[in-house]
Amino acid sequence: MGMSIGGTEEYNSDINVTPMVDVMLVLLIIFMIVTPLLQQGVSVNLPRDMVSPDEDPDIAKDTSVVIAIPDNSNFYIGKEQFPLDAMGDVVKRRMEGRTPDKRIVYIKSGVDVDYGRVVQAIETIRRQDIDKIGLVADKKKGGDGQN
Repeated sequence: MGMSIGGTEEYNSDINVTPMVDVMLVLLIIFMIVTPLLQQGVSVNLPRDMVSPDEDPDIAKDTSVVIAIPDNSNFYIGKEQFPLDAMGDVVKRRMEGRTPDKRIVYIKSGVDVDYGRVVQAIETIRRQDIDKIGLVADKKKGGDGQN
């Protein structure tokens, strides 16, 4: 007769939770690090509107041209900063080869930015033969349109 060393010959059917918790914590840390890197462009404190139309799904695409104006002296396309006079050439280059109905530029302007700076950006874009310009605003929470 043989002798069983080290325990019984039965299988252990309990779930070992410790490795699963370790894997979940590693995934959580990875997502916490990667999520801020996925943000497109420059952070802008957007104005809130009373009644917001449906958001254009093209804003979030990588191919869309979004100009961010976080303050009165900076203009960004994506995450790259450009002076106002060079911004027109960059927009024109990015719009090459697009059909006229797909030539749209979005402007995200901060709350504290002067109206005149936004108008200057719009005029710079219009000089590039682009007539479709979208202004981006945050949706007001609540959805009823009342104060």
